Amino acid sequence: MLVTKEVIKESGIQFGTSGARGLVEQFTANACAAFTHAFITSIQSQFEFQQVAIAIDNRPSSSTMAQACAKAIEQLGLEVIYYGVVPTPALAYISMQDNVPCIMVTGSHIPFDRNGLKFYRPDGEISKADEQAILNATAEFETITDLPVLTASDKAANQYIERYTSLFDSQLLTGKRIGIYEHSSAGRDLYTPMFEALGAEVIALERSDEFVPIDTEAVSEADKQKAKNWSKEHKLDFIFSTDGDGDRPLVADENGDWLRGDILGLLCADVMNIEALAVPVSCNTAIESCERFYHVTRTKIGSPYVIAEFDALAKQYNSVAGFEANGGFLLGSDVLVNDKAIKALPTRDAVLPALMVLAAAKERPIYDLVNSLPQRFTYSDRIQNFATEKSIAILKEAIENPAKFLSKIGLDNIGITIVDITDGLRITLFNGDVIHLRPSGNAPEFRCYIESNNIESAQDKLYLVFKFLMKNE
Repeated sequence: MLVTKEVIKESGIQFGTSGARGLVEQFTANACAAFTHAFITSIQSQFEFQQVAIAIDNRPSSSTMAQACAKAIEQLGLEVIYYGVVPTPALAYISMQDNVPCIMVTGSHIPFDRNGLKFYRPDGEISKADEQAILNATAEFETITDLPVLTASDKAANQYIERYTSLFDSQLLTGKRIGIYEHSSAGRDLYTPMFEALGAEVIALERSDEFVPIDTEAVSEADKQKAKNWSKEHKLDFIFSTDGDGDRPLVADENGDWLRGDILGLLCADVMNIEALAVPVSCNTAIESCERFYHVTRTKIGSPYVIAEFDALAKQYNSVAGFEANGGFLLGSDVLVNDKAIKALPTRDAVLPALMVLAAAKERPIYDLVNSLPQRFTYSDRIQNFATEKSIAILKEAIENPAKFLSKIGLDNIGITIVDITDGLRITLFNGDVIHLRPSGNAPEFRCYIESNNIESAQDKLYLVFKFLMKNE
């Protein structure tokens, strides 16, 4: 017999900002089974269920990992419900409605040589405390020697589409030409029928048979140019895409300009008349300065931290939500949209913010909605394959002496007004510019966010930071 805690520790797989992540070769059948046994046994005393749902993204390794998880579920005497390739929020939504736990096999936006597992209790995404319970579990299980054949149900996909199309008139998007940048997104087969059901003319763009690691917080220059070209070539009103598992949106306006995720989230929350927000510290400060919300709570980066704030906010406010800099929108309470109730979905979702901004665009262009906000620009990127140990060392030194760090990157004699170490190091300069450094919680990457009153200043400061980091790689 194997013991979950020992197998998990030996695998080297770790929890990041959201879910367990690691190299594909670390996710052996026994490692997947160990996480599954640990997850299920850690919540069985709190919930009654006889089924566990599973879904996957389009990574080459995901289907085999799902089979290993399914085998572990069968070992526990439970029934497996398999939904195939669907977005993470689609799996989370149907599982919450059916009051069963679920496991999403996905590495989200990280490269295809890595993968991951996301866990949901019957009442939603697991917390950081739940993660520790999984890591500390000592359940015993038999070695995985064979993998079951899984047959996919389309119920999750259909209910996800219905969740959103039922909110709006079927002519909402009549006259709109919408491009769907499909690449390898887990939701690529759902988005066209969803937008068409609301009256749009849909143009499918660049489907890929190979996994494409789209990062909505670090959109490549190639993808920026693609959007502009597609918008002009196809006369598009809107471009929609997501990351690999469909929980982070990537949308472009009428000019083919990608919107920052936190700006999209701000617009969505405003259109939905959300009263109170929980957002990570990395999000744009326009959220507060626009003065459209009664309350804004800042958290560490990662959906579990955002979700952890919802209960407290719901005691004081009627409508609660959150979003991240990557654009993933978390609905923390039931809300009325067009006099129709939409149920809470406290996990990242890509479709809701896209549709709400499109609904607002019936009255005025999207770029006009964006320009109506306080003009604060964020420019962010990441250095990939940057050793985590090096990231931690650089960050530690910068936290100990922020002024010295600024001097090292070429910003001498610049006053500092705020030093925030909620998550990484976030320095607010005397002129209002923000420099935020943070090692990734999911991969060996170093991320940097710069916020300024103009995009050129943000780009210049990001260049200085990256130039310094590359010298010290």
